[in-house]
Amino acid sequence: MSLKQATELLREHDYPATTNQLADSYGDYRLEHPNGSETLGEVLRRVGSETFGTPTEAEEMLYSAVGSAAIGRKGYSDRDPTTLGTLGPNQVSF
Repeated sequence: MSLKQATELLREHDYPATTNQLADSYGDYRLEHPNGSETLGEVLRRVGSETFGTPTEAEEMLYSAVGSAAIGRKGYSDRDPTTLGTLGPNQVSF
C-alpha cells in the first residue's frame, strides 16, 4: 500500500489512540516505497509509546517515521542553491 492509503486507514480509526492500538489494528499492512518496503508496525515501533489525539497527529507521525527507503534520491533537491566550489547548472532564460 502507499503512504496515502495508510493515512486513509489512520483517518478511519477512533481517537485518541496509542501507537500500540494502531499497531494492533494495522501493523501487518506493508508500505511500498520507491526503494523497498516496510510494515506499518515497523514504522510505529520507531515512534515508541505515544498517544495521538487526532488522525492528523497520527498522519504526521507516519510521514516523519517512515524509513529511508521512502525517499527518492538521498540528499537531492532541485531547490537547493548550488554547492560552493561547483559550477552548477547553466542559467536558462524563458
